[in-house]
Amino acid sequence: MISNQVLQATLDGLKTISRVDLCVLDTEGIILATTFPEAEEFRSSVLSFADSPADSQVVSGCQFFKVFDDHQLEYVLLANGSSDDVHMVGRMAAFQIQNLLVAYKERFDKDNFIKNLLLDNLLLVDIYNRAKKLHIDTEARRVVFILEVDDEKENSSLENVRSLFGSRSGDFITAVDEKSIIVVKELAPQEGYAEMDKVAEMILESLSEEKRAEALIAYGTIVGEIKEVSRSYKEARMALNVGKIFFAERSVIAYSSLGIGRLIYQLPIPLCKMFIREVFDGKSPDDFDEETLTTINKFFENSLNVSETSRQLYIHRNTLVYRLDKLQKSTGLDLRVFEDAITFKISLMVVKYMKYMENTEY
Repeated sequence: MISNQVLQATLDGLKTISRVDLCVLDTEGIILATTFPEAEEFRSSVLSFADSPADSQVVSGCQFFKVFDDHQLEYVLLANGSSDDVHMVGRMAAFQIQNLLVAYKERFDKDNFIKNLLLDNLLLVDIYNRAKKLHIDTEARRVVFILEVDDEKENSSLENVRSLFGSRSGDFITAVDEKSIIVVKELAPQEGYAEMDKVAEMILESLSEEKRAEALIAYGTIVGEIKEVSRSYKEARMALNVGKIFFAERSVIAYSSLGIGRLIYQLPIPLCKMFIREVFDGKSPDDFDEETLTTINKFFENSLNVSETSRQLYIHRNTLVYRLDKLQKSTGLDLRVFEDAITFKISLMVVKYMKYMENTEY
């Protein structure tokens, strides 16, 4: 169904061009959009006209037209005036709205298809049959973006993203809930992951400044067939979740950049607890004081380089060595040894993952 805002914008545009006042009512006589308040006086006449066999009629100096959707009466259009010119404008307006109905119906059908495709609700044979009927290229290169924003009951962000991509027939923009906006983007042959980062930034820029501050966008891998679009969607969904845990400082997250975080995210919680218990003998690696944690994180950032880490922390090299020795005594792990450093780094990530999962359960 066409929104009242679209109907109003259409009537306003037609009036600007033709200088003829127009009004659209539903079959129950309720005004959906109008350019003249006097249209309220014709409500009872609209009900009589809707039940009549005539497709157009003049009543009290106003032209009435029926707008059908698949032979089903959908709207009644009023054109204010009884001249031949007004009649012509009314017929053109009715034709325009009827075409809008067809276009919106097609988009709705495509929207349903894309949603079911993303959620794996279609059999393989249905995917190709329905894609053919909807004139959707089955072998185009595509990638799925998921934009997560705050509670979006007014759908402003969805409309912003739709306007960004315009009427490109190969791109699909839909929503699966109040927070997630899905973009299934068709790619040109030469486009790759570098371009996808730019697209993600463009999508973020389309949001209002307030929404952009809290928004997060993730995308999956590029796929070559329509049946694989659901895989790209699942990857984007995983990237979104993993990004919240391990890459909180990023607003754009690619599935291909998740690294070891992707593996940890798929571990069962009991296995994670057992790993932490075995490595730290029941302790937790994030129980250290702020100074120790800062030292550990900076040491990892500098690829286990003692000199560079001490310089960035503004401490003497011996002070850093003392801290690392102290940590080794309490944990049995020497962060200057690559193997121990890897174990400790993974442990920190595992604990972060467990805490995230614990908080999201409530």
